[in-house]
Amino acid sequence: MISRACAFALAVLAAGLGPFVLACAADLQQPASPRHIGVLVTAWSSESQFRQGLLDAGYVEGRDVVVEWRSANGHYDRLPQLAADLVQHQVEVIVVAGTVAAQVAKRATSTIPIVLAVVSDPVGSGLVTSLGHPGGNVTGLSAMGTELSAKRLQLLKEAIPRVSRVAVLSNPDTPYVPKVIEELNAAALPLSIELKFVGVRTHEEFDSAFPAISRAHAQALYVIDDALFTSHQAALLKLASKARLPAIYWARHYSEKGGLISYGVSYGDLMRRSAGYVDKILKGAKPADLPIEQPTQFELVVNLKTANALGITIPESVLLRADEVIR
Repeated sequence: MISRACAFALAVLAAGLGPFVLACAADLQQPASPRHIGVLVTAWSSESQFRQGLLDAGYVEGRDVVVEWRSANGHYDRLPQLAADLVQHQVEVIVVAGTVAAQVAKRATSTIPIVLAVVSDPVGSGLVTSLGHPGGNVTGLSAMGTELSAKRLQLLKEAIPRVSRVAVLSNPDTPYVPKVIEELNAAALPLSIELKFVGVRTHEEFDSAFPAISRAHAQALYVIDDALFTSHQAALLKLASKARLPAIYWARHYSEKGGLISYGVSYGDLMRRSAGYVDKILKGAKPADLPIEQPTQFELVVNLKTANALGITIPESVLLRADEVIR
């Protein structure tokens, strides 16, 4: 907005009031204060993709926005304090990665807009009323964690047709796990698969989980997505390898690190797209008016090195559909 004094100075430029005009021109060029964005993640997230999304939307960090990044590093008990910290910093929007992080953020504030970047089941987790009409202060993207669970089991069966007993590893405290288990049970029967469910709540319980899996004579492992497993990925992969269990995971970084198969959404793409919601909200849009969007990019990754080590031949039908085959 041009002050009256500056408008007057510009009008009388021809009168030789040069210094006054220059001062007003400098006043016109003063940048607005950067907008403050909070990001709350339970464990791993694609920070670079989120920042790229902001850049694509025209925001330069330090000049246009300041990003307050908070990670619980897989420790759910840290989330309430981290969320409270972002609220105290008076951020204008909170981006969340992780269902529990989203629930904690929603309890922490009913006024600051919340953008879901990576959340498996927004409706089932009680975060929004519906995908089309979220209501309240929450909007964003769905990672379709529940909807993709049966597809993963089908892929595991297609990759290893002889499999008839599968151990399912999960964290029972994760909100969407009961729904995923329901979906897996429904999918297992037509696939002639018997499921053995094993729960762990801390990484210290990993060591006792795998003997239980062995006693069940499981031929393969299905891991339900959780920040606990992401934070202790190396330990989980090592135990699965030691037990010689072919396993299917939900994110490509597991296959890249030695897991047999991964299938799921592109988390980097979701983080990038969440910046678009931030842009709309900073420009005045209300979260309640912004529908929840579904993923558009899915990734199937097969690690043939691991398959060879386990003596498994992956059918060509699976390899041809893979987005990446690690040889």
